Amino acid sequence: MLAALGILVGGVSPAVAATGSRPVRSCADLVRSFDVPDARTRVASATVVAGEPEFCDVRGTIEPGIGFQLKLPTRGYQGRYLQYGCGGFCGIIDDPAFPSGCGPAFGTAAVAATDDGHGVTPPGNGFDTTWAAHDQKARDDYFFRAPHALSKVSKHIISVFYGRAPAHSYFSGCSNGGREGLLLAQRYPHDFDGIIAGAPGNYYSALIGYQAWIARNTIPNEKIFLLHDAVMAACDGLDGLADGQIDDPRLCSFDPGTLAPRLTPDEIDRVRRLYAGPSDRGARLYPGGQAYGSELAWTFWLNATPEFGQAISAGLADNALKNLVYPIGTPGSSLETFEFTVRELRRVSVETVKANSLSLDFREFRKAGGKLVIWHGAGDQGLPFEGTLDYWQRLTGGRTPDWARLFVVPSMWHCAGGDTLTDFDPLPGLVSWVEGGRAPERVVAVGRDQTGAVVRTRPVFPYPLRARYTGSGSVDDAANFVAAPGFRFEDRIRWAGEDLYHRPGPVAP
Repeated sequence: MLAALGILVGGVSPAVAATGSRPVRSCADLVRSFDVPDARTRVASATVVAGEPEFCDVRGTIEPGIGFQLKLPTRGYQGRYLQYGCGGFCGIIDDPAFPSGCGPAFGTAAVAATDDGHGVTPPGNGFDTTWAAHDQKARDDYFFRAPHALSKVSKHIISVFYGRAPAHSYFSGCSNGGREGLLLAQRYPHDFDGIIAGAPGNYYSALIGYQAWIARNTIPNEKIFLLHDAVMAACDGLDGLADGQIDDPRLCSFDPGTLAPRLTPDEIDRVRRLYAGPSDRGARLYPGGQAYGSELAWTFWLNATPEFGQAISAGLADNALKNLVYPIGTPGSSLETFEFTVRELRRVSVETVKANSLSLDFREFRKAGGKLVIWHGAGDQGLPFEGTLDYWQRLTGGRTPDWARLFVVPSMWHCAGGDTLTDFDPLPGLVSWVEGGRAPERVVAVGRDQTGAVVRTRPVFPYPLRARYTGSGSVDDAANFVAAPGFRFEDRIRWAGEDLYHRPGPVAP
């Protein structure tokens, strides 16, 4: 069995010898130190876990404190590695799932995830940033180093366990994980063959201020439901089909003032500010604002819930402003004291520029044959989808390159959930692109009800194309839609952080 997996029980294969590590005879034999350059690693446990698939569950630490989990299938492995991104402030290792739906020849991939260099106190507190208050190494691991270090370590351990390095490596992340995906393609272009960056938080310098903005402009949930119903009544059909979703929120220009007196004057002003996004004397402080149609998701992102004990936006903003986004040793701020000014954006940028993934230079990634899929929900209540469109426009000039695709999922909230469409998985298409050479022409998004049953499917085409109803059949069936030209909005946004983009320098001869 082990020999069939490429592990030579009686000797050392050339692939294993090349790694500089002794071969393993069992899963448990992985419990040791690995001298990976710039990523010395100690595996604390390695245990066979029964199931389908059966796998070797490897857990350890990359110096100085990057925790990770790597799952190595004991059978069916076909030479692929998939690494997942980490959401929010990380500090938690999300159990990496084995991918499905990538075709019968895909087999089972090795999968891994990391906590990005720190644990949280208490465990499960996703808003904790106390680890960052005085530890620059922990910050840097979170900002940029941890995903790259894990890719090096995972490939090394895979080589030791199977006797050969992965034939193809993939990365998939959303939100902060989407930021990591773009960062890996920009800074470490040889780490992965294919990268998925969902709802990327690549504008990190401005994003924390944006969370503070929406956290300080909340309205009661009962008013949110009223607002959402009014927005949908006014704007649902503007994309050509009244189907319970707004395909492009930029089509909508609903005025919340029409809801007076059911909304108070203060509530009307707050809603207008939410849709507009933060600004300082006319200078936008973030490339986007809350999307029309996203309102139902405000009930837990802008307002406190029993599950989180506070609003998600408030938890993110307050903890980052207190411990993470200003240089160590300089005065910070808080949700209550943060000033929405260009000056404060500049002050935050000194430290957080390390976390931004705003480079427009992908020459090395392209040269290495890398393929990139960016996707974003049009109803994202946490990270405005307009920011991703702005970045895409600056990256591509409005043209679709042969190495990257962007998908905008109508009505979808932040990374998952939505009024109608709730799930989006571009991984099978990315695998086919990397290994078969054909770029994905569409990805089918899925809508599920509260029981998990599929109630809608809808094709999503590479931006700027959109799905157009053929005029017959159910609007809940993807088969009844075809690709059509988009709505031709101006995607590039003028804002105060335009100097944060890094443009390509001259191409070396």
